[in-house]
Amino acid sequence: MTVRRPKRSWPAPLRRPLPLALSIALSVLFTSCFIGVLAAGHAALPFRRIVTIEAKMASKSEFFEDPGVERLLLRHGFRMHITRMGSRGIATQSYAGYDVVFPSGQPAADLITRERAQAGHPATAYGPFSSPIVLATYREYAETLVSAGVAEPQPGGPADEGPLYYRLDMDRFVGLAQADGGRGMRWDDIGLNRHGLSNGNKVLAQTSDICESNSAGTYLGLVAFVEKGNEIPKTEAEADELARRIKPVLIAQGMPSFEKNQTYLSPEGKSIAPIAVIYEHQFLAHQIQHQAKEGAVDGERVLLYPSTRFITEPKLIALSDDGDRLGKLVSDDPELQKRAMELGFRLRDTDSGFTSVQLTQFLESRDIPAPVTSDDDTRAVLPELGLLERMIEIVGECDTGDPAADGSGEPDGSAPTAEGPP
Repeated sequence: MTVRRPKRSWPAPLRRPLPLALSIALSVLFTSCFIGVLAAGHAALPFRRIVTIEAKMASKSEFFEDPGVERLLLRHGFRMHITRMGSRGIATQSYAGYDVVFPSGQPAADLITRERAQAGHPATAYGPFSSPIVLATYREYAETLVSAGVAEPQPGGPADEGPLYYRLDMDRFVGLAQADGGRGMRWDDIGLNRHGLSNGNKVLAQTSDICESNSAGTYLGLVAFVEKGNEIPKTEAEADELARRIKPVLIAQGMPSFEKNQTYLSPEGKSIAPIAVIYEHQFLAHQIQHQAKEGAVDGERVLLYPSTRFITEPKLIALSDDGDRLGKLVSDDPELQKRAMELGFRLRDTDSGFTSVQLTQFLESRDIPAPVTSDDDTRAVLPELGLLERMIEIVGECDTGDPAADGSGEPDGSAPTAEGPP
């Protein structure tokens, strides 16, 4: 006998021809993806070619790592892949295969553009925003400097705590580090204990690695300018002598940290780095975030604006066609410029150069006091590029392969070894 198996009954949808079922499945998948893209606000992205920009950057990588900036760049077809290192490291190491490099200041940018021009490959430099070098500290230390006649408060600040910004007399401040026969004054010597703290360390500002960092090299130039009576060295002999003279002021800080801003904002910052050399935008970005989260500014952390000052102009240097497109976009796009201001940067006015007007208006709209820059401040000048490089190598004992890099003909060995970029 033959046993017949019953016919299997398939659900109605699966009895449809395979091409039709596949078409329905793909339609559902596409619709779901399209709705998701619309919800994310990037409807055009699936149809746009995304270019990955290979970049070497110093502290200004903070701008490109901001989620808001990343979204805006994606909208224009750019994704960033960033290699982080100090500005001087960017300038002195190979940048083959990169679309852009973005050192934080003019000296490193000049090194790069000069080398490119000599090799027959000129590079276009863009200056989308600016941020001055400042000395970040804590209220107790700032008030100690006020009591010692070295600083004075600027108007504006939390009503119940005091000013947020101070003007620092750089000549007197450098003098504290050189007092007592070069041994320098200690914080306890100038009355820090009257403000509730005790610190037996020397009064000085701490920087990132002088051999790598633009902020550290710029601060070196600032101290040198003040030490020489608001003059710059004109010869190699003058530069070498001046570098050796200011070296104790700069190397007595101990081991340079990877990033002074991170140390300053850490809970241990007050004991590790009472005064840190950073960029203004880093402090303002912290205050903007603190105000948004806590409903008030961080009154514990304050800024010292040197009476002798530099306006640093970071340069984004395009090394490829894609890099050139990125440079133009970051410099000209209104949304990216607005986001830069929201991150504490000063924007360029086409008529008057870098200005703080827009930044001031933005900070005041967020109930954050805006800094006041005095017209009486001295505009410092950096030494000629070759002389500045000599001074950096002498003070930092940078590894150049030259045993006479300290300017004396043989290694000094007195400075601590610097490790890591800023």
